[in-house]
Amino acid sequence: MTGRARRVGPAERRERRATVEDPVVVLEAAASFLTVRPRSVEEVRRRLRHLGYRHDLVNGVVARLVELGYLDDEAFARAWVESRDRARPRGAGALRRELSLKGVERSVVDAVLDERDHAAGEPRGGADDETATPDEGAADRLLTRKASVLGRETDPRKRRQKAYALLARNGFSPDVISAALSREAVGDGVDD
Repeated sequence: MTGRARRVGPAERRERRATVEDPVVVLEAAASFLTVRPRSVEEVRRRLRHLGYRHDLVNGVVARLVELGYLDDEAFARAWVESRDRARPRGAGALRRELSLKGVERSVVDAVLDERDHAAGEPRGGADDETATPDEGAADRLLTRKASVLGRETDPRKRRQKAYALLARNGFSPDVISAALSREAVGDGVDD
């Protein structure tokens, strides 16, 4: 058994990190975490604490990252909402929940979602675009994306129920869902 290094477990690594005195080590761990994707202030704080670093070092490093502009909850929330609107459409309720879980303050979330609403009020180009709210546009995009899956259901009533459930799971309000279903004519067996 000579020559084999003993594996260090997660508990032992956390214990070692708890003895770290150099904030640069914690800063490097935070930078490594930030290379994957943008993060909220609270996500970084939770991650560093989970890794076992001392709270005073974690708080100092997070404050420094905020000061340097590497952590900005408003920019993070804005990017999160834009990404969701583009790639995985969600309703305002779902976006609010997701950002809350990321530790973004409610006032920041409210401001970003208000910006989203105001941006939707601007003309988007195209005379036939009657979508009034970002949620309605997101619901329409989600239904369009899932049209082939929903189209496999031959019973119009079941197809409409599945579409409703899909939109509800993704955080859309009943009003938005009803409007989207009527615009998309999901469940109708007739083409106009």
